[in-house]
Amino acid sequence: MVEKLLTVRNRAGIHARPAALIAQTANRFASEVLIKKDTITVNAKSIMGVITMAAGYNTTLTLNAEGSDETEAAEAIFNLFESKFEEE
Repeated sequence: MVEKLLTVRNRAGIHARPAALIAQTANRFASEVLIKKDTITVNAKSIMGVITMAAGYNTTLTLNAEGSDETEAAEAIFNLFESKFEEE
C-alpha cells in the first residue's frame, strides 16, 4: 500500500471540477484509491464521494492506494493536487 499526504492548494478547494479530475484520474488505475479527511474516508473514483469531503483551501488529506499499479495511481493523484488542478 502507498500512502501520501495531499494538501489542497487551490483557493476554491475541492469543488465539482477538481472532484471530477480526481475521479477520472483514479479510474484510470486498477488499484483501490481512497482519500481520507479526518474521520471520513471516500473512494477517489467517486465524484460525489470526493465532493462530500468538503475539503477547502489548505486542507490536508491522506491518500491510500493499494493494488497492482498503486505507485502510479498515488503519483497521478498527488500531481493533480500539486498542480492546483490547473486552476491557478
